[in-house]
Amino acid sequence: MTLAPLTDSHCHLEAKDFTSDQGVDERPEVIARARTAGVERMICVGSGSSLDEVRNAVALAEQHPFIWAAVGIHPHDAARLPEGALDEIERLATHHPRVVAVGETGLDYYYDHSPRAEQAETLRAFCQIARRARKPLSFHIRDAHDDAVRILTEERVGEVGGVIHCFTGNLADAKRYVDLGLHLSFSGVITFKSAGPVREAASWAPLDRVLVETDCPFLAPIPFRGKRNEPAYLLHTARFLADLRGLPLEAFAAQTTDTAKRLFRLV
Repeated sequence: MTLAPLTDSHCHLEAKDFTSDQGVDERPEVIARARTAGVERMICVGSGSSLDEVRNAVALAEQHPFIWAAVGIHPHDAARLPEGALDEIERLATHHPRVVAVGETGLDYYYDHSPRAEQAETLRAFCQIARRARKPLSFHIRDAHDDAVRILTEERVGEVGGVIHCFTGNLADAKRYVDLGLHLSFSGVITFKSAGPVREAASWAPLDRVLVETDCPFLAPIPFRGKRNEPAYLLHTARFLADLRGLPLEAFAAQTTDTAKRLFRLV
């Protein structure tokens, strides 16, 4: 248990993964475990392949005063935007009091589930929505850092700010994003043996630009790797990062929570 609250800056509690095979909603127990572990705030990111995930994230934020929503469409699905998606997301981002960010959006050149040109077009559209709504952005960038930096520079991302969620780049990438005025969020990936470049970036990153997340149900940290991730496991990622930076867990938790509150304007 931490002495200061943690904030899960990116989780997917809206996903069907938190419904059992028998159709039982497991979210109440998952949320209760998170609160017991010291996770007092969560950003639920509705950004799957349809608007169902967007609406589910907003509904969860309406039900719980410690959950807020981000709204977007994942870059995997940029080529298959549901009809009216951009209009509905802009309406929610602009007018819904529980929506605090636009996204996730971005570029994924690892899987290339959507053509790169369409990923870029959708990313630009969400950047423009965020500027009009005056909300920060949550970015998914994988194996596409050069194009991402170019597009985000051209789209004046510094006007609204945002976060590279689940950062998986290297130190040079981290420096370019920080120069753009962005934050870096670290997930359970930081605990993986193969994540040396990510750890180097996390060690360097200005502390007031660092966030922590689960990206649940994905990327559970060691010792839970291979299991369904959940917000309660954020404590393990935060402890790993605090040790990496030579900080007491309580101080690191307090700083990352203050940073999340500032970026997303949480109360």
